[in-house]
Amino acid sequence: MSRGFPSMTALLGVLAIAGYQNRDKISEMLAGATSGGATRAPGQPEPAQGGIGNILSGGLRDLVDRFRQTGYGETADSWVAQGPNRELAPDQLERAVGADTLDELAKQTGLSRAEILARLTRDLPGAVDHYTPDGRLPG
Repeated sequence: MSRGFPSMTALLGVLAIAGYQNRDKISEMLAGATSGGATRAPGQPEPAQGGIGNILSGGLRDLVDRFRQTGYGETADSWVAQGPNRELAPDQLERAVGADTLDELAKQTGLSRAEILARLTRDLPGAVDHYTPDGRLPG
């Protein structure tokens, strides 16, 4: 599925490498992608689409959609919604994101599949919750 969800794969890769400890920096990128009203001088062109913030905010949508499609929608929705986050076991995460996505992440990051699963199982619920403070996905 990594070919079908490149922004989801990018988001998972950023979280696996940078980790939740860098959530503020990642949030700033997401905020830039969703603010739309960036200040620019009259006559300047629109900022190029596809920046890191757009990839990450698109990745959140792709990720939640993928969880919904694989039967883990209630879990992902709990991360977006305000309130407690449901936990996710590594085998559930693996089924939700797909083996090919995990293989791609391992190849791109140099981390083992087990390490990626451990990091994402630990960090993903809190990260999604943090990036959706109003209880909804960005743009």
